[in-house]
This record gives sequence, structure tokens and C-alpha cells, in this order.
Amino acid sequence: MAERRAAVTTAAEPNFLQFNDLACEAVGGKVIFATDEWFAPAANLLKREPPQFIPSAFTEFGKWMDGWETRRKRTTGHDWCIIQLGVPGRIYGFDVDTSFFTGNHSPHISIQAGCLGSSPDKPPTFSLDGDRTGMAASDIQLAAVAKLGSEAWPELVCVSELKPGYSDCCHNHFKVNFSHRVTHLRLNMHPDGGIARLRAYGVGQRDWSSVSSHQDVDLVALTNGGVCLGYSDAHFGHPRNMIGLGRAVNMADGWETARRLDRPKHLKVDQRGILQVPGS
Repeated sequence: MAERRAAVTTAAEPNFLQFNDLACEAVGGKVIFATDEWFAPAANLLKREPPQFIPSAFTEFGKWMDGWETRRKRTTGHDWCIIQLGVPGRIYGFDVDTSFFTGNHSPHISIQAGCLGSSPDKPPTFSLDGDRTGMAASDIQLAAVAKLGSEAWPELVCVSELKPGYSDCCHNHFKVNFSHRVTHLRLNMHPDGGIARLRAYGVGQRDWSSVSSHQDVDLVALTNGGVCLGYSDAHFGHPRNMIGLGRAVNMADGWETARRLDRPKHLKVDQRGILQVPGS
């Protein structure tokens, strides 16, 4: 669990990773239901920060893990959770990250999606606040979530194998071919185990019926369908950060490039006295 193999080779990353993570807690994503959160709460799936591992960290329930980890299944069925996207939209792909879950990762997953409208079809309210380590869904919560009929939602990712959380194989990428707007996801573990992060990459699709024709709208914002399609460099920060919600958390929450390695050793001025700084 503590060991991570050194990276060997890095395969070409799928194009959908340039899109926005519509499920991240930074844009309002949240877990509204989980069958079991005994070793680590499902809310960890949506953290902005990459997963971390602290060898000496333990809880009264076992090893502290920076992800969602359930108990070994001893009843019929499998573990699953419902995620409410922070920004509803079209999903183009997923990154199911198993970082540091090297002997306790979920061996298989599947992902379903739903588009839940407003009242009277508004989903039931769940209260999953606070640290839910050591907890599981109550009968009342199970009865409430059953009203969503999530087991019949369309499948975006069929039952698929996950690789363990070593550094060279922890990112399990799944391309999606689904053209409909999504508001909620159902992440299924088959049957149990741990997952560090879930990234749902896509393009926001706003419900414009609720927006006044006299309202000023930021057309490049990710909530309104803005997306970064390409960039020259994103060494310190991805350009999509610029179209995120609210104010930046810090300087890392923006677009920052690396310094060009081909810049001149000595800067000079031209005949007009203008400093010559090539490249951009």
C-alpha cells in the first residue's frame, strides 16, 4: 500500500484531459450518497489537490487513505455512490485515479449518468456533511436514493478493469461517447475497494431558460460552455484555470508557463533602444 513503483513509460494522454473537470469540489461538485465509507469518505474523490500518502496516518478504523475506500463486501450487491456535478454538461471522458491504492483498489468500476431536472423531479436532499469515515448508508438514505432509479441510468463506462495505484499506471482513462447533458453520476465499485480521485472531463451546458435576456453573461466561463482547446505551455498551471469559478485560490490556480529555454543569454536593445525579448 505504501510503495509506489517508479514511472516507466508515459503513454500519450487522451485529448479530453484538456477539458474542464465538471465534478471537482472547486466548481461545486459533491457526493450526495455512498453505500459505504468505512475506511475513507467518498467526498475525497472530488478534491482539487492530487492524492497524497502519509505512511504514519491511521484512524480508529484503519489506515488513513486520501480517497474513497469501502469495506470488503459481505452482503449481496456492490458499493456505489452518487455525485452531483458542480457544472452540468456533456462528459467526454473520465480519469479514475487509484493512486496509493496498490493492494486495496477496486478491481472493476462502471459509471452511469443522469440528468435530473428541477421540481417536481428535483432529487431528494441528502446530508453527508462532516467526516464520514467509519460510516455506511442508513436504511432511510437507501430508501431515499432509490427514488432516483440510478441503477437504470445510461451507462457511460461499462464494467471495466482498474489498474492499481502505482505511479506508472494509477490513471485509468475512459473515453465517453454520450451526447446528452449530465447533472449526476453514479460511480459503481465492483464489488468494493478504494479509488483516490474521479475526474469527469467535459464542457459545461447551462440551462439558459433561467437566465434573463438582460443579464450580462461571461461567455468564456466554464459554467457557460467555455473550454480550453489548446495551449503552447502549461508547466505551472493549466489555461482552463482562468475560466474557473470565483477568484483564484492562489497563484497556482491560474495559467503559468515555464521560462523559454531558448531565450538569449544576454538581452540587447535594437537601434531604437527597444529591448529584444524573442518568443512568447
